[in-house]
Amino acid sequence: MPVSTVLLLASIGVLSLFCQWLAWRVRMPAILFLLAGGIAAGPVLGFLAPEVVFGDLLFPVISLAVAIILFEGSLTLRYEEIRGHGKMVRNLIPVGSIVTCIIGTLAARWLLDVSWAVALLFGAISIVTGPTVIAPLLRSVRPDSKLANILRWEGIIIDPVGALLAVLVFEGIVSWGQGNVFGHSLYIFGKTLAVGFVIGAVAGYLNGIVLRKHWIPQYLHNAGTLTFMLGVYAISNELAHESGLLTVTIMGIWMANMKQVPIESILEFKESLSVLLISALFIILAARVEFAAIAELGWGLVAVLALLMLVARPLSIFLSAIGTNLNLREKLFLSWIAPRGIVAAAVSALFAFQLQKLGYESAGALVPLVFMLIIATVTLQSLTARPVARLLKVAEPAEYGFLILGANPVARMIGMALKKYEVPVTLADTNWENVRQARMENLQVYFGNPVSEHASTHLDLTGIGKLLVISPYKHMNSLATYHFLDWFGNKCVFSLAEGDQDQKARHQTAEKIQMTRGLFDGVSYAKLASLVSQGYTVKTTQLSEEFGYEEFLNKYQNQALVLFTFDSKEHVAPVCSMKDLKPENDWILISLVPPQARKERKEKEGGEPSASQDQPADQEPSSTI
Repeated sequence: MPVSTVLLLASIGVLSLFCQWLAWRVRMPAILFLLAGGIAAGPVLGFLAPEVVFGDLLFPVISLAVAIILFEGSLTLRYEEIRGHGKMVRNLIPVGSIVTCIIGTLAARWLLDVSWAVALLFGAISIVTGPTVIAPLLRSVRPDSKLANILRWEGIIIDPVGALLAVLVFEGIVSWGQGNVFGHSLYIFGKTLAVGFVIGAVAGYLNGIVLRKHWIPQYLHNAGTLTFMLGVYAISNELAHESGLLTVTIMGIWMANMKQVPIESILEFKESLSVLLISALFIILAARVEFAAIAELGWGLVAVLALLMLVARPLSIFLSAIGTNLNLREKLFLSWIAPRGIVAAAVSALFAFQLQKLGYESAGALVPLVFMLIIATVTLQSLTARPVARLLKVAEPAEYGFLILGANPVARMIGMALKKYEVPVTLADTNWENVRQARMENLQVYFGNPVSEHASTHLDLTGIGKLLVISPYKHMNSLATYHFLDWFGNKCVFSLAEGDQDQKARHQTAEKIQMTRGLFDGVSYAKLASLVSQGYTVKTTQLSEEFGYEEFLNKYQNQALVLFTFDSKEHVAPVCSMKDLKPENDWILISLVPPQARKERKEKEGGEPSASQDQPADQEPSSTI
């Protein structure tokens, strides 16, 4: 019985959603399950045949999807981020790219006997790792912050850079084949570069001006930018054959580096695209993989993969690490982690099709070769990265840090107090003024929604394993609570109570979220903000035999609110109930205390010592705002 096209299209969406959900549950890169799902639906079961479903529109759709992927990736490529993340990252991008490209090219040419054109293109594509596969792996493995930052920023930067290199190689192949003489081929290649760079820069500048000056309404920013980019892509291809991918990459880089251009909402728009477009694209591409084509590559395929994983990557790392402070164990860990992602798969499928049209017979080997590289690196490294990190002793010892939802005055005050005791703290907020104030106080902060796709790539959670919800945004509070309950666990997510009026006005909170309520003795955000406005400040208190917990409570007439405790083993824990709190004499308390009494202030101003054993915030600026 023939299956309708509508059912097949709907099945792609359902399958992609299931794969994304499964990856989320087991905390592994979604690309692994998307590839498995596409292969199962295509060559295994014969249910999905992309050529039949899409017909002549298959590769135009793929090319537009690749353009969107490259454009979105290039929007994250800011010059200051390249300069600001260490010598290792700066070395790894050029050195690693060159080493991997050369070894990949030579291995494919000599071991698989493909043409130089296909070998060069494979070498260029093989350098791309990508944040979509690096970020889930880092969250699962949790290496120390230095290694996590190197891998994370390598993935972010190498994604558009690698795609750009692949585009340039492809343009060189195409232009070389269009002329009978060297000069004409060089002219075609130069024309392609000129069109790509000029149109990309002009389009990026014009679109940035439109967004900056708000010449179109806010609700059209995402859709307008996307459609304009696709139009520029099509026009560029008409002016110079296959120059569109270079054009949209340059356009994204230009917009990312323009000042005062609101691209945050465009980056968030990628969340829907990543689920609906990228996931479906992976399944479609995987469904086209033929087992016969993989079998034809023979043992040469295994040798190529081994050279890239065991020779090219370690050589790239050790050469790039010259002059850095990385030790041998850190270099070995970095040498093992280099999973390939969606850009490699999409670009390989598109370019293989174009090379086949140009008459390159061995172009058919490009897709199975790249897909096997993706499958091998993602599978092996996802399964072995954690034990390798433990063996090399580069894993984070404990996730005792806090992600604080909110960068308001109350959250900043708490963040400063925790930072004083070297507890990893990151604040996340969508209010720019709050974020700006947090940065001025030298707090690590993320500007945006912490449960967004953008956050999954850019929010550094190294050393962080607990969530504190200290925010007035009730909808975002619920979303973040649900999200991080699954990441951190029920005992590591803490939320302030809701006010009585809010509870009456709204439906009863879901039971799963209700379990997290009651942080800081059950106070609400409104109550905390009110106390701060009355002059309450955060202070640290070292308990002792002479000044125990009872003396502490009496000093502030039972008006102090204990927020955190540090026990004798330096374990930090937020306080949920002061009634059940029984600190020992060698513990440290972080508390919100009322303003000093008039007598105590006079003693302090007169230089007389106070009887308090407290360490006031005004003497230790790191514990107050």
